[in-house]
Amino acid sequence: MKFCKKYEEYMQTQDHKKLPGVGFKNLKKILKRCRRETTQLQNSPLLLNDSAHHNSHARCLHPCPVCDGSFFPSLMKEMSVVVGCFNERAQKVLDVHLATGFHKYFMWCKGKLHGQGNGNHHSLIQEGKDLVGYAVINAIAMRKILKKYDKIHDSKQGQAFRSQVQSMHMELLQSPWLCELIAFHINLRESKKALRKGSEILEGCSLIFNDGKPSLSCELSDAVKLEIDLTCSICLDTVFDPVYLSCGHIFCFMCACKSGSVTIVDGLKATEPTAKCPLCRQAGVYNGSLHLDELNILLSRRCPEYWEERLQSERAERIRQTKEHWESQSRAFLGI
Repeated sequence: MKFCKKYEEYMQTQDHKKLPGVGFKNLKKILKRCRRETTQLQNSPLLLNDSAHHNSHARCLHPCPVCDGSFFPSLMKEMSVVVGCFNERAQKVLDVHLATGFHKYFMWCKGKLHGQGNGNHHSLIQEGKDLVGYAVINAIAMRKILKKYDKIHDSKQGQAFRSQVQSMHMELLQSPWLCELIAFHINLRESKKALRKGSEILEGCSLIFNDGKPSLSCELSDAVKLEIDLTCSICLDTVFDPVYLSCGHIFCFMCACKSGSVTIVDGLKATEPTAKCPLCRQAGVYNGSLHLDELNILLSRRCPEYWEERLQSERAERIRQTKEHWESQSRAFLGI
């Protein structure tokens, strides 16, 4: 079965959830129209004697108003909607799972009110699994349509578009919420509560250690395999209280605060816009940071001794920074 048909069938099964998708068929039509017009142009009498054009195998030349004027804007708009929908729904699933007490009951009632499932453990697991599948098939769709673009165009626009998508943090497979959903399913798989519903748990994902260095290894499909490194590049140890910067790199929260020249009291949101990621040197990545709570739970369970050691060592530092913060606030208030 061709991927286009497979993708359409999948999206039809998701109609009841009102999930947006990539207009795969429409984008293919744009590329076919471009190829047809290019072929007609190259077969015109004016170009038949031009060997350079004759040997170009009907490749669309750049700039192309047909593709560049409609293909990229359409794909960018659809990608933005898909990524936004995935992130929002994944966040809701994880918020319900991590909530406790009255807050969890409130979110459950809110979900029922808006028709977002019955809020029980079974539906929460299934929703998380479905979201991972949704992210994977849309990521594959985006890759395939861009490959089709590259086959037609003899230009650098395809690579430029990929770079733009990466800089805008719109790659589904690099979403921190995908990382959190994977950790969420591993946590459930290892809990007694999930063992009774093992058939619903996402398979092919595990936390592995190579020479003491942890990583999330995920085989989400035949075409999609992820390897997420969980070593902090600042302290060179397993990430503790992990935080994701918008550039895609994961660090310990305290290490990220040090690199951003802020205290743990002020947090990463207080960093200067010019502050750069210590690994890729991209600026403005701290304000979009995200605490990876599910990953934090997973690592604390797998590395209990290391976790307790880091907890004790960082507790003293956190107390010291908090004390200094409030002393400086008191001095400023008294005008000392």
